[in-house]
Amino acid sequence: MEVILLEKVENLGSLGDRVHVKPGYGRNFLIPSGKATPATEDHVKAFEARRAELEKTAADALAEAEARREKIGDMIITITAKAGDEGKLFGSIGTADIAAAIVADGVEVERSEVRLPEGAFRQLGEYRIQLHLHTDVNAELTLVIEAE
Repeated sequence: MEVILLEKVENLGSLGDRVHVKPGYGRNFLIPSGKATPATEDHVKAFEARRAELEKTAADALAEAEARREKIGDMIITITAKAGDEGKLFGSIGTADIAAAIVADGVEVERSEVRLPEGAFRQLGEYRIQLHLHTDVNAELTLVIEAE
């Protein structure tokens, strides 16, 4: 299936690219989420008419992500949790907890933007957290987990 991308999609292409994708990926994800449209003649003409508007929207989204990265800078987030004598947490600290702590410090972050490749944290300590704010914008911050 050939589609035209309406925004930059990670590991696929940029705005306006015509790409071949598996039919299920195009039908079930790209088209319903508004990231792409089928590459028919009518859709190509409609895309070319809207191209400037889409490019402006993409530039605004990138500028907003850059501004959020500047706010985050080298932010240090502290979360307190119940822990045993050896530093092991009763439970875990996951993406929702981290996103809530960042929002409490005044920066809007979605839970899905927090990247934890090794899973939730189960020990007290200091960790570096990656935030994926936009396809081109990543930020890093320090998370400190302390005992209550």
